[in-house]
Amino acid sequence: QVQLVESGGGLVQAGGSLRLSCQASGSIFSINVMGWYRQAPGKQRELVATITRTFSTNYADSAKGRFTISRDIAKNTVDLQMDSLKFEDTAVYYCYVQARSRISPSTPQPYWGQGTQVTVSS
Repeated sequence: QVQLVESGGGLVQAGGSLRLSCQASGSIFSINVMGWYRQAPGKQRELVATITRTFSTNYADSAKGRFTISRDIAKNTVDLQMDSLKFEDTAVYYCYVQARSRISPSTPQPYWGQGTQVTVSS
């Protein structure tokens, strides 16, 4: 199994910045995609940004130009730098990885963190 632990959420004023971090651990064979999703109250979970092993990135339109995703392959970490935060960025942010565990190395599986709250005050 793969465990994900997020950190860095909190309360910030509009226009401010936060940096989210996620550490993957456990029986990891390899990690392909790492990323962040978010879910606001009453809304579905949505993509924020993802990054592959070759550092190819994908951003939601709402995140482009404001958020930057990065990863450290050796440390199995993924970060999300969020700048120019807006009230509508308020949500629970979830770390996501697509990984192969040592128990089942032939089959990639999705894993999710427990989420970290980001609240942006207007």
